Amino acid sequence: MLALLGRADAGAQTLDAVGVTVLRAVTTNLNGAGIRVAQVEANNGDTNGIFHGTNSWEVNPTAVGQPTALFTYASALGTSTSFTNGVGDESTHADAVGIFFYGTTNQYSADPLVAGVATNVAHVNNFEAGYFFNSIIGLPNPSNINDPVVSQSFIFGYVPSQVPVAEQQAVDSAYDNYAAQYNTLFISGAGNDGPAGGTVAPPSTCYNGISVGAYGSTASSVGPTEDNGRAKPDLTTAGLAGLTSFSTPYVSGAAAVLMQAGLRGDGGSDTNSAADIRTVKALLLNGAVKPADWTNNPPSPLDARYGAGVLNVFNAYEQLAGGKHGWNFSTNIPAGSAHPPAVLTNTVAALSGWDFNTNTSSFTTDGVNHYYFNVTNAVRNAAFTAAATLVWERHQNQSGINNLNLFLFNAANSNLIACSTSLVDNVEHIFTPALASGRYDLQVWKAGGSTVTASEAYALAWEFFSTTLDAVKSGTNIFLSWPVYPDGFVLQTGTNLAPPVAWSTNNPAPFVTNNQNVILLNATNTNQFFRLLRP
Repeated sequence: MLALLGRADAGAQTLDAVGVTVLRAVTTNLNGAGIRVAQVEANNGDTNGIFHGTNSWEVNPTAVGQPTALFTYASALGTSTSFTNGVGDESTHADAVGIFFYGTTNQYSADPLVAGVATNVAHVNNFEAGYFFNSIIGLPNPSNINDPVVSQSFIFGYVPSQVPVAEQQAVDSAYDNYAAQYNTLFISGAGNDGPAGGTVAPPSTCYNGISVGAYGSTASSVGPTEDNGRAKPDLTTAGLAGLTSFSTPYVSGAAAVLMQAGLRGDGGSDTNSAADIRTVKALLLNGAVKPADWTNNPPSPLDARYGAGVLNVFNAYEQLAGGKHGWNFSTNIPAGSAHPPAVLTNTVAALSGWDFNTNTSSFTTDGVNHYYFNVTNAVRNAAFTAAATLVWERHQNQSGINNLNLFLFNAANSNLIACSTSLVDNVEHIFTPALASGRYDLQVWKAGGSTVTASEAYALAWEFFSTTLDAVKSGTNIFLSWPVYPDGFVLQTGTNLAPPVAWSTNNPAPFVTNNQNVILLNATNTNQFFRLLRP
């Protein structure tokens, strides 16, 4: 049984909040151009409030501000390139998902910032969900639909927690096999059966895809997965009416934008690696902004509610633009032995960047790839935030995964700062918000012994940052500025520092100039205090 993840009836999420506005301010034509996408919809929607039984799943091109020629519609009744057609009917659910994914207009809001992320995609294949799974994904030898980003705002079963584990695992395997074979990134709503744990529903439970929750919604489903306790959802973002149906397309649009950027060379000359679904997933997770109550329960790498945090495509893009940088030192060590930092002077050149590489172990040895960073800037005693995300695949026709871990060591004294060591996840994530200046060794470790494969391809994304707020008085004005990257900071003001401090966020929106956020305020004769808060 397939079910929609919500109706389009209230609420909104702006492009400001997911980093699209600042991305467009500092880049050129990042809009999903050249990327084919698919939108898969359950067939129990409605049109203008009129129920159409079991055949209502199609996007109306007019509703999303796109030409009919952009779309191909496919269901068990056939295929069509026209609208209306005989293979399905319009669904307002599908329209809303399409608006936030790739739409240029929005029938639910006059606000131009409540629209699509990837407004210039090359083509949209709109599939009816039952047909898509039964006739494509679930086949032993499925054909390639040639859509590297697939957005899915439906679940198997109306109540995720009632889906049998065996069914979940069968669905997961089908999607993971397809993703590994065709480099296809499935981005799926987690479900609206929260907030109890274990309610994330297939197909968002697959290993190789991205599961999306709805930030700030008590309806959004919560991990871990029922089968073996994996961390899902992977990301969150606010959506229409607080439902995961409408948070999912923001992530799908962000994935299309990152793929476009990677293929056009924004991440360097290795465009195939930059557009690989593992790289895109690692960047999206690592660019997420942590809510104030984000926490994980080790060895789980992610928060059971928020995953890696709230989507910010600009942060993910800036890490892509930091370029691909390989490891500085690689070694094989006796299986199970210690792996402290080596004495090495080589350093990764960028504090924000990514890599796509391999790690190899054997029956008797673990493999360790070392990335060394000199984390420092011109500010004395600066405190840094560090985030790193490691992603690899579950291979075709495999029930298990290779065991990879992520470690962050102080290279000067070999102290372990942070680690992510899940045995069941194919994502590892480190987040350290108060890191002192120094030299650090970020390690990608692969277990030896009995493995799925001796060598494993992986994507790694990282950022080390320390953001400063500058204030310059000019006459009766104060100019406040801070870097546009990383995004997600809010300026707060106060009139004294006597606890409890009453901080206000009632400030003008910043304008962007020379890669700086700038706010102009009137100077006063009283004390004024300023700080940046994230989130």
